[in-house]
Amino acid sequence: MKKQYYDIIGDIHGHADELVKLLRLLGYVDAGDGYAHPERKVIFLGDFIDRGEHLRQHRKLLALVMKMVGNGHALAVMGNHEFNALAFHTLHQGEYLRRRTEKNIRQHQAFLNEFESEPELKKDVLAFFHSLPLWLELDGLRVIHACWHDDYIDAVRARSPSGLLDLDMLIDASTEGHLMFTAVETLIKGVEIGLPDGIIFHDKDGTERDAIRVQWWRRDAKTLGEVALPVGLDIGDAAQLPAPQTMPRYGEEQPPCFVGHYWLAGEPEPLASNVACLDYSVAKQGKLVAYRWSGESVLRKENFVHA
Repeated sequence: MKKQYYDIIGDIHGHADELVKLLRLLGYVDAGDGYAHPERKVIFLGDFIDRGEHLRQHRKLLALVMKMVGNGHALAVMGNHEFNALAFHTLHQGEYLRRRTEKNIRQHQAFLNEFESEPELKKDVLAFFHSLPLWLELDGLRVIHACWHDDYIDAVRARSPSGLLDLDMLIDASTEGHLMFTAVETLIKGVEIGLPDGIIFHDKDGTERDAIRVQWWRRDAKTLGEVALPVGLDIGDAAQLPAPQTMPRYGEEQPPCFVGHYWLAGEPEPLASNVACLDYSVAKQGKLVAYRWSGESVLRKENFVHA
């Protein structure tokens, strides 16, 4: 049987026109049942929605993606924005799982602009989000939105071997203090480490933070400064603290792993010999990026593609 090869595509955030450009560049053609390639399939890394309020392309994007997945031309995993959307629209004991604060509404506004007045369409899209697994482990590669963490994958797998979140798991994953909350939060947002008292920074949205995400793929890193995200973040004297022992170490003998989520910039290249991020900030005037994987165990810079 011929081995299946994949084109893995990073976070799209409502930029349907950019996706169409990239698919055409990769040789995909829409013959009526969704964009398809005679020899390859797409894997989407999640974060289809939010951002891009000025575009009004969420409906176009989700129609395209859902058709590709439904007709077997693509696979996809859940991003944190799909998880947030499910929690935002799910009532539990009289309250929504994701609180409808000003900040949360603002972050979700691009989706609300196009779907809030179309309840049946919104229902179909949320059902699609529910159908997305947290990870894919295929023949020779792994795909997850933010962090491959074996312990937390095992914790989720104990309840859901497929990595799908049913309603009970969605509730538990939205409940701080629950194991499912920590597990799912790590898999779709990354490993978070608290900073020493008094050290704060502002993220890309201007929100004040006292904890950082870490570069879990930096297996030889010794200090917190070496693994802090975003790259180059000034965390003062905390930069000299030891790299956290709780950070997973992704061994070079493990299969290639593809992630999104991290809002990178510059020219795409592997983060490690077997780890690549494909989120290059299309929603912040960056690039929509794909990686053309053809079975290699060592990832190559020349296999990154962007329109």
